Amino acid sequence: MSQLHKHAIPSAIAERALINPAQYQEYYQQSVQDPEAFWGEHGKILDWIKPYTKVKNTSFDPGHVSIRWFEDGTLNLAANCLDRHLAERGDQTAIIWEGDDPTQSKKVTYKQLHHDVCQFANVLKQLGVKKGDVVAIYMPMVPEAAVAMLACARIGAVHSVIFGGFSPEAVAGRIIDSNAKLVITADEGLRAGRAVPL
Repeated sequence: MSQLHKHAIPSAIAERALINPAQYQEYYQQSVQDPEAFWGEHGKILDWIKPYTKVKNTSFDPGHVSIRWFEDGTLNLAANCLDRHLAERGDQTAIIWEGDDPTQSKKVTYKQLHHDVCQFANVLKQLGVKKGDVVAIYMPMVPEAAVAMLACARIGAVHSVIFGGFSPEAVAGRIIDSNAKLVITADEGLRAGRAVPL
């Protein structure tokens, strides 16, 4: 039998939250009662290359289940994650990374992350990666993994992250099954003070 465990939100966190529990419930009800209006309004938060005119197109017919959101709009995920924040938040921290050894840490600003992502996106293009191509990412939990994912998004490539604990055969199978054009990896990662070859 499953149990429901509730944990109180610390007041210091709750005070800085963008919405309170009552507002959350109100938003939830709006999203259920009129998803078209709710998501149509919230979709405006993003920057669109080509704005959408249709919020959702769904079918739950047996044999033809289809769910499409904002299908006539075009956006770039990397631009929404980075570019739109540069003017106001360029020098603010976008990533805080802590290594296996807690004394190792790194902070990356939006400006630096944007630079690294654009640079790596150009590397991917030079290697022949195009929109729609699949890029497998087999890396430890380092900032460069986020750079790789955002660089793929920037050029329209699909990234497929492969879990670092898989066997070599399982990794190979996922690379083959995804039809990856390129694999981004590292020599090793660190876990519990040990170097773990990838």
